[in-house]
Amino acid sequence: MSADNGGHLLAYVKHFVSGGMGGVCLTLAGQPMDTVKGLWGLYKGMGAPLAGITPIMAITFFGFSLGKKLQQKQPHDVLRPHQVFSAGMLAGLCAAIIVVPAERIKCLLQAQANSKVKRFSGPVDCARELFRKQGIQSLYRGTVLTLLRDIPASGMYFMSYEWMKDKMTPHGGSVSDLSAARILLAGGVAGMCNWVVAIPMDVLKSRFQTASESRYRGALDVFREVLRDEGPRGLYKGFTAAMLRAFPANAACFLGFEASMKFLHWLIPDV
Repeated sequence: MSADNGGHLLAYVKHFVSGGMGGVCLTLAGQPMDTVKGLWGLYKGMGAPLAGITPIMAITFFGFSLGKKLQQKQPHDVLRPHQVFSAGMLAGLCAAIIVVPAERIKCLLQAQANSKVKRFSGPVDCARELFRKQGIQSLYRGTVLTLLRDIPASGMYFMSYEWMKDKMTPHGGSVSDLSAARILLAGGVAGMCNWVVAIPMDVLKSRFQTASESRYRGALDVFREVLRDEGPRGLYKGFTAAMLRAFPANAACFLGFEASMKFLHWLIPDV
């Protein structure tokens, strides 16, 4: 293996591991916003979110690293905003392999929580039942809508983060020397930018994934129904809650990612 290939592989591994650490931090920061039931209850039931978010963010940051490398002629070339956006889109595409079934299961369990009928005892039981009755295609129901949500949203996520970091870097300084407070700010803003783009498709995706198999013929059916019943506002249902959660969760995610990358650079210097 050449030194260049070894260096690229090492960079991918570092981004994968650090992305996973970012996912852990995202869950720790975001979980209290989902379950505010007292101090102990804030982190009750974190096993499933950690098991889902950690690999998703690991693959997301791996995909972003791959997207950057594919556009760089030299390892340290600085990418333009549209190139960072493209790398972010690849990140969203890569993560879809886990995101789609994870979101399908999450949406069904959330719908079940508001229903008197209990079909599933938990995430594993839900996945098993879906696969047993309708095969792998049931777990991947809503793939198109998930991709329409995550590909542009991930592009915006990483582009806004890198743009914020660049703007906050003092003239003549290095982005790698930004303070934790500035990383938190950049990450929080990136999370909000991500959800501004993602929410309309997230609304459509969630409705499609929780409906019976025969209710909708495709994404356009869901879109028409939302507009007919609720108007354009229906596409931004849950906007305030998403924004309140997005800032702290993603601020923590990027801080965890950057801290992990610095540690790994110190532990295993680049080839």
